[in-house]
Amino acid sequence: MSDITLILLAAGDSSRFKLPVKKQWLRIDHTPLWQYVADQFEKTALFSNIIITSHKNEVAFMEHFCEYKIVAGGESRQTSLKNALEHVSTPYVLVSDIARACIDTAIIEKLINLKEKADVIVPTLKVTDTVVYQNETINRDNVLRIQTPQLSKCSVLKKALETTEQFTDESSAIVAQGGSRLFTDGSEDAHKITYHHDLLKLPCIHTPSSATLVGNGFDVHAFEADREMVLGGVKIDVDYGFKAHSDGDVAIHALIDALLGAAGLGDIGMLFPDNDDTYKGVDSKELLKETVLKLEQFGLVIINADVTIAAEAPRLSSYKMSMRKILANLLHIPAVRMNVKATTTEKLGFIGRKEGVGVMASATLNYYDWTQK
Repeated sequence: MSDITLILLAAGDSSRFKLPVKKQWLRIDHTPLWQYVADQFEKTALFSNIIITSHKNEVAFMEHFCEYKIVAGGESRQTSLKNALEHVSTPYVLVSDIARACIDTAIIEKLINLKEKADVIVPTLKVTDTVVYQNETINRDNVLRIQTPQLSKCSVLKKALETTEQFTDESSAIVAQGGSRLFTDGSEDAHKITYHHDLLKLPCIHTPSSATLVGNGFDVHAFEADREMVLGGVKIDVDYGFKAHSDGDVAIHALIDALLGAAGLGDIGMLFPDNDDTYKGVDSKELLKETVLKLEQFGLVIINADVTIAAEAPRLSSYKMSMRKILANLLHIPAVRMNVKATTTEKLGFIGRKEGVGVMASATLNYYDWTQK
């Protein structure tokens, strides 16, 4: 059994990446980058456990993909690391960034072989260009580029992080508290993804799958007197609405489920629980906006959607085009790829008795092709 736990940091917001998708959700075939990196580490069989930090709003979604321990991160890299360390019981911990996607097994093994030599073992690269600091040229032989992964004694790292001072890597925190640091040669292939053009420097990753993902959604809502009716994002001119926790827009609810289904990200109840007062009476268009944003951040592109509204009442023929335009705008697709149909149930069932409305929806997605940007 290994005495080392691996922590992978993937809770950042990718603010410098400048693409719609968060870099940790770039797809390698079907696999998001964070999982791809974790899988490469797992293949080395050098760790007793693998812990991945995630944005707090993404923990449940990441758990759909894997069996790794997913831990909610914080506002900073350091806070995320502290959260993960609470789940570590081994004497050593290897910490790496998801953004370093190419795993060099030889480097990892070298770090492990040196683990007793200092409190933290750090891979570094030399600087080959001239270095100027505050307008003074300095000796480049005295400058090193610090990399991850870094191997630390767990107890020492935990103690070093018991401070409000922020550090950009583990070794700096440990040295600031009087700990020892040992440098070893790093790898040029361990390049970190910070900007989009960095992807061109990573020989280990390849293109996302071109597969089309399909999802379906279904929802029903009963009528309720003296409520405003909103359907497909459009106000309907009747004196009743839907009985619901939100505004009851059953068409948008079914559409959200179709989108989440295609993405493999659960359902609307997981994303917007009906026992959460945050969503009481909420405009469902806002829920759809948030869903679309999440899909974009998770590396997915909406291709088209189709909605079928089953209603004996109200009559919807004069509203369909407005629904189509509004929903297309919310999905960031042309109106021609957002279809809206209305039908009846020939007076059968609760819909036929004019007690409510049912909606079926379908949607197709592709992965965001980061190779084309």
